Amino acid sequence: MDPWTETAVNILRNYRFPLLILLGVALGAVVGLVFGERAAVVKPFGSIFINMMFTLVVPLVFFSISSAVAGMDSAKRLGSILGSMLGVFVGTGIVAAIVMLVALRIFGPGGGLDIALEAPQDQDDPGSIGDQIVQAFTVEDFADIISTKHMLALIVFAVLVGLATSRLGERGAPVRGLLNSANEVFMSFTSLIMYYAPIGLGAYFAALIGELGPQIVGGYVHAVLLFYPVAIVYFFAAFTLYAFLAGGPRAIGAFWKNIAEPAAVSLGTSSSVAAIPANLQAARRFGVPADIRETIIPIGATIHMEGSVLSAILKIAFLFAIFDRDLFDPLTMLTAVGIALLSGMAMSGIPGGGFIGELMIVTMYGFPPAALPVISVIGTVIDPPATTVNAVGDNVSSMLVARIVDGRGWRDKGLAEARRANAATGLEAPAGTAGPEAPAEAAVPTAPVGTPAPEDPAGATGGATANRKAQQ
Repeated sequence: MDPWTETAVNILRNYRFPLLILLGVALGAVVGLVFGERAAVVKPFGSIFINMMFTLVVPLVFFSISSAVAGMDSAKRLGSILGSMLGVFVGTGIVAAIVMLVALRIFGPGGGLDIALEAPQDQDDPGSIGDQIVQAFTVEDFADIISTKHMLALIVFAVLVGLATSRLGERGAPVRGLLNSANEVFMSFTSLIMYYAPIGLGAYFAALIGELGPQIVGGYVHAVLLFYPVAIVYFFAAFTLYAFLAGGPRAIGAFWKNIAEPAAVSLGTSSSVAAIPANLQAARRFGVPADIRETIIPIGATIHMEGSVLSAILKIAFLFAIFDRDLFDPLTMLTAVGIALLSGMAMSGIPGGGFIGELMIVTMYGFPPAALPVISVIGTVIDPPATTVNAVGDNVSSMLVARIVDGRGWRDKGLAEARRANAATGLEAPAGTAGPEAPAEAAVPTAPVGTPAPEDPAGATGGATANRKAQQ
C-alpha cells in the first residue's frame, strides 16, 4: 500500500464516526432545503435522539460535577477553578462582543430596513432581580431539581453534595466511590446513544432547515448574511487561538481532531445542554483534567454564551438601524458590550433568560415594546451557529482554565489521568481518539471509533425549541 493510500485509510478509520455524523447533518440540510416544511415528516427520528440526550443530561451533570468536587484535594483548588472559569468566561465574552462590533463597523447592520413592529404577546412578569436570582439558584422542592429547566440549581446542588462528601474524608469514601462509578456509567451510556447520532441529527437538521428556510427573507437577510460568516470566522480563528494559548500547537491539533461531534450535536439540536455529553468526552480525549472539565463544561453550558454575545450585539445593531440611531458612539458601544455580556451570559442561566435578555436590550435603550418580537425572530434564525459557538466555546474554555490552574503540564496530567482510568476499568481505548502526539491515551472506553464521550442548558423552559430561545 502506497503512503497516500495508507494515509487516506488511516484518516477514514480514525475519523469514520465523526464523518458519519457530519454526513448525516449534511444530508439532513439538503433534505430540508429541497423539501422545505415537508421535511418535518422525519423530525420524530431526530426527536428520539434529542429526547435521549436530554434525559441523560440531568444525571450526567449531577454525577460529573459532584464526583469531580468530591475528588478534589481541597476547597482551594475548587476556588481556583471557579475563579479562573469566571475570568475566562468574561474575557472570551468581551472578545466575542468586540469581534461583532468590528464586523458591524465594517459591513454595517443593513440599510433600508422596513419591518412592521407589531405589539408583542403578553409575557409573564419575570419579577424583581431578587426573585430571578432565587429562581435561578434554588427550587421549592427536590423533585423540581431533576429537570433541565433548573440547571443552575442542579449545579449548585451537585457542588454542595461534592463538598459535603469531600469534608467527610474516609467516612465519605463509599459515597465518593458511588459518585465516581455512576459518572462512568453515564459516560458509557452516552457512547451508546452516540451510535444513533448520524440518523438522529440528520433527521432533526432536515426539519430545522425546512422550518427556518422561509424566515430568512426580507429585512433579516442582511443580519443572517453578516452573522453566519462572523460566527464561522470566530469559530475557527478564536478557538484556534484559545487552544494555542492553552497548550501550543499540539493542543490545536488535539482540539480540532476531537471537536467534530460536540459541534455537530449543538448545530443539529440548537442546544448547548444536549452537547454536554459529547463535550465532556472530547475534553477527556485531548487531556483536560477530570475535575476541571466536569466543572467547567456543565456550568459553561448554563452561563457561558459567546455565540449569544455575538447575537446580542447584532440584535442591538439591528434595532439601532431600524430606529436610525448611532451605535458607534464610544459610550454606546461600551454599554452594548455590557448588555451583551449580561443577556448572553448572566441571563442565560435564568429560567426564561432568553426573553429577559431581549427585554433588557429593548428597555435599556428605550426602544418601544413592539421592538421585542423583531429581535426574537433574529434570535431564532441565527440560533444554530450561535449555539455551536456557545457549546464549543465551553470546551476550549476548559482548556484555558486547565492552563491557568495546572500550568503548562495540564495535558500530560489529564492524559495520564485518563490512562489510569482506562487501566482501572480494564477497557482498551479505541484507535484514533486522542491527540496526534498521544494516540490512544485519553480515549473514552466503549465509544465508537473516533467518537467522543460524555458531558444550553439554555436555562429556559424545556424542550429543544425553548432551549434554543433561551440561549439567544
